[in-house]
Amino acid sequence: VQLQASGGGLVQAGGSLRLSCEASGRTFSSFIMAWFRQAPGKEREFVAGISRTGGGSRYADSVKGRFTISRDNAKNTVYLQMNTLKPEDTAVYSCAASTRLVVTTNANEYAYWGQGTLVTVSS
Repeated sequence: VQLQASGGGLVQAGGSLRLSCEASGRTFSSFIMAWFRQAPGKEREFVAGISRTGGGSRYADSVKGRFTISRDNAKNTVYLQMNTLKPEDTAVYSCAASTRLVVTTNANEYAYWGQGTLVTVSS
């Protein structure tokens, strides 16, 4: 499956952005989908993941209550709505797909990755 992320940009602290990741090539609904991020000088970290049907999701503690992951299987797209953004949310955000049965936070369990989109939050 090929993944194409978009929606990044520059936003002030407290603002919002919505990231999108469109998939092509295989049945989108057969994949667990997730967003990861990597800030400069830091390791990649799990942000949020969503089940195949969209009925279940999982979030990193640092984004709970501020970010929402969703998916539209008819449009082969997963979204990340990011509200109340903080400077520490600045990172390259990448979408990823896994054939695992449940959402996992382990990046090694995701075989397919998009190219990443930069989110910069100014203070």
